[in-house]
Amino acid sequence: MENIAVLGLGKIGRLAAELLHNSGFTVTGIDKEAPKGDLSFAFKTLDLSSATDVVEEFGKQDAVLSCLPFQLNIALAQAAHDAGVHYFDLTEDVPTTNAIIEMSKTAKSLMAPQCGLAPGFIGIVGANLISQFDDCRACKMRVGALPQHPTGLMGYAFNWSPEGVVNEYLNDCEVLENGERKWVSPMEWVEDVYIDGMKLEAFTTSGGLGTMCETYQGSVANIDYKTMRYPGHVQQMNFFFHELLMRDRREEAGEILINAKPPVQDDVVYVHASAEGHINGRLERREFVRGFRPIEVAGQQRTAIAWTTAGSVVAIIEMVRDGKLPNSGFLKQEDISLDDFLAMPTGSFYAG
Repeated sequence: MENIAVLGLGKIGRLAAELLHNSGFTVTGIDKEAPKGDLSFAFKTLDLSSATDVVEEFGKQDAVLSCLPFQLNIALAQAAHDAGVHYFDLTEDVPTTNAIIEMSKTAKSLMAPQCGLAPGFIGIVGANLISQFDDCRACKMRVGALPQHPTGLMGYAFNWSPEGVVNEYLNDCEVLENGERKWVSPMEWVEDVYIDGMKLEAFTTSGGLGTMCETYQGSVANIDYKTMRYPGHVQQMNFFFHELLMRDRREEAGEILINAKPPVQDDVVYVHASAEGHINGRLERREFVRGFRPIEVAGQQRTAIAWTTAGSVVAIIEMVRDGKLPNSGFLKQEDISLDDFLAMPTGSFYAG
């Protein structure tokens, strides 16, 4: 794998393209218009709604990475499947992932959605914790991408795609509870989480577990994923979506929210994963708790959400290139070794 197209050159897509270029890939960035400033990689404009143009371009590549909104990814994944090239994306959308799973059954290449932060890195961490037990009774995974200096009752800034946030706040969430795969409502099961003494709230959101419920049913009784926010956020979001009925106007909801709480540069990404079970007959608990802040990457200061998301997918692509992961079929995040991930040039950002 040498030639890779990166679709969508927002903050995360552009950083992913730069990291791939620095890692030795021949990168072609694709978007509807050229981004500002000099690029270290080739760029072209392309009508991604034209199946003919997309398949023709994909035929020149060994792999494609979609950093576009989730609703575009099924068509792009199908084009990659038809062109016989590897496919990667960052989606949290469950129907999109299910469609790609079906495609992978006849794929000549690797189909790897959900390679971002959550789903993505959090699943790699969760699987690593589960593997440390002789028998694991529960694994809980929490991620929060937050402003460092929140204001207002919402206590939030939309550093992530508003379409993605609305999607995960409103779609049902898969969990394992007492050994059964279940679907539960989003923005429920609210609990307090403390990191370095700071109180956060966590609540169910859709898509963060990827395929883990299917993988661990029968071996781990309880698995769930929640989003972390500053206290009071979930009450405001429930009012906005349910009392004001914005759940029925998703596109408008995203526009309102990002207008009210635009992105910030000083952000933080909290990861809180824990597992419980028996080791040598003794009940124990293991945890992975980190706070990631903006760092300099590829010569520029990058937000925490940008480098953690782009860094995760690029490290996985590096692992596929280096033969540490399969090159065909469907890639589950829980099948990725955390140690191998952290040993990658880009995965090492997380270790730092």
